[in-house]
Amino acid sequence: MKKLILSIDQGTTSSRSILFDLRGKKIFSSQYEFKQIYPNLGWVEHDPNEIWRVTLKTIKQAIKKSKKLKAKIISIGIANQRETTILWDKNTGKPVYNAIVWQDRRTHQICENLKKKKFENLFRKKTGLLIDPYFSATKVKWLLNNVSITKKLLKKSRLIFGTIDTFLIWKLTNKKNHFTDATNASRTLMYNINSNKWDDEILKKLNIPKSILPKVKNSSDNFGLTSKKIIGLEIPINVVLGDQQAAAVGQACFEKGSVKCTYGTGAFAIINTGNKKIISKNKLLTTICYRLKNKNIYALEGSIFIAGAGIQWLRDKIKLINNAYETENIAKSKTDNDGVYIVPAFTGLGAPYWKSEATGVITGLRRNTDWKNLVRAVIESVAYQSYDLFKAMRKDGSIPKIIKIDGGMVTNDWFAQFLADILNTKVFRPVIQETTALGVAFFAGLQVGEFKSLNEIKYKWKKDAIFSPKISKKLRNNLLQGWQQAIRKTLA
Repeated sequence: MKKLILSIDQGTTSSRSILFDLRGKKIFSSQYEFKQIYPNLGWVEHDPNEIWRVTLKTIKQAIKKSKKLKAKIISIGIANQRETTILWDKNTGKPVYNAIVWQDRRTHQICENLKKKKFENLFRKKTGLLIDPYFSATKVKWLLNNVSITKKLLKKSRLIFGTIDTFLIWKLTNKKNHFTDATNASRTLMYNINSNKWDDEILKKLNIPKSILPKVKNSSDNFGLTSKKIIGLEIPINVVLGDQQAAAVGQACFEKGSVKCTYGTGAFAIINTGNKKIISKNKLLTTICYRLKNKNIYALEGSIFIAGAGIQWLRDKIKLINNAYETENIAKSKTDNDGVYIVPAFTGLGAPYWKSEATGVITGLRRNTDWKNLVRAVIESVAYQSYDLFKAMRKDGSIPKIIKIDGGMVTNDWFAQFLADILNTKVFRPVIQETTALGVAFFAGLQVGEFKSLNEIKYKWKKDAIFSPKISKKLRNNLLQGWQQAIRKTLA
C-alpha cells in the first residue's frame, strides 16, 4: 500500500490539507478561506469554530482522496499561524471569545505599561522576544481582563489556552490532548527559551495562571492519535511547527547560517543560528527554529506584518485588482516607480522598527500618478521591508550568501527579480512552493522512521529558479533612499 503523509497548514486567511508522498511530491491539496473579522480599528479576529470547520473539511477531503488512491496516511503534521490566541472551556470545547490574531494591536497599552515598568530586558533575556502586541501573552491578559466568563471557568479549573496548533490537536484527539510544541511556545512571550519551561516570573508579572497552559513537546513528537469519532480514522499526529519554522524545515535550512524568507500574508525571514542563541542588537527576534530529541536549534527572525495582505488590500478594499495574478503584468507595465512609495503599516510596523501605533503612508503622489503606480508600490514595499530585515541581520553578524524564498507572492517573477535586485543577493525559489506544509511532512517522515536523517531530507529539496541581482548600484541606492524617506514620514 502506498504511504502518504498528511500536512495540515492552518494559515491566517485559509486552511488547507496537503497529501505528500515519501519523496516530498504533492499528491493532493484542499483549501478553503475563512472570514477576517475587524471589530475595531487595529483589531483582527477569527472565529475558532469556523477555523475548525474548514480545517476538518480539508482533512476529510484528503482522507477521501487517499482512499481513492488506495493509499495509507501514516502520519499527520500540523503547521499553524503563530501567536493567534484562543481561550476555551475544556468541558464544552466552546471558545470564550473569538481568536485574537497575531496582527491584532489592541494590547498596545498593556505593552506600553509593561515597558514603563522596565520589564523589556527581563522578557527579552528569557523569551528572546520584544514586548509587543504581536505575541500571545498580552492577548491572553486582555481576554482574562475583559471577558467575564473567563473568571468563572478559571474557578472551576475549566479554562485552557492554546495557539491554533493546540486547539486543533485538542479537537482532533477529541478533547484528550492539550499540547503544543517548542516553536509555538517560543512565540507566546511566556516561554523561557533557556530553561525550556513556561516562565513563572513572567506569568506572575502578567497575572496569567500556569494551569491554563498546554504541555510543551518537541517539534517531532507523539501528539496523540486522531479520534475515529472525529475523522473516521486513528492516525498519529507526529509533528507540530509554527508556520515560519515549518517553512525553514521545508526549505531544508538545517545548517547554521541558512536563510529562508516566506512571503505569505506577512513576510518572515529566519536564519538558522544552530545551538547558539543570538540576542539581536537590532530588534530581531531570537526564537526556536525547531526542537528534536529535546535539543533546540535556534534562529534569528525578522517579521514583516504586511506582505501578501497588501495585495489583498488592493483587491478587497480599494478594488484596483481582481486577483493577485494580475499584479505581475501591472508592475511590469511601468518602467519605474515614478517616485511613489507605500509603507503598508496597516497593523503597525514589525522588525526592525517595532512601532505598533504606526499607520500606513503613501508618498510621492504627483499629477501623473495612476492606479498602476499604487499596485507596483505595494509589491515594491515588500522588497524594501525585506532589505531592512536583512540589513539588521548583517549588523548582528549573520550574513546570508543566498536566500531561499517561498509563499504565495514568489510565484510573481517580477517580484522575485526585484527582491534579488534590492537585496543585492541571489534568491532561490524551490519547486514546491508549499514549503510550510512540506516542512511538517519532512519531519513527520523523520519521526515515523521513513527518513533516516536531516541530510536525507536536504536532498529532497529541489530548486525551481535562481534570480540574480541585475540593477546598478546607483539605481538601487536611489530606490532605497526614497524608501527611507517614506519610512521617516511614517515614523513621524
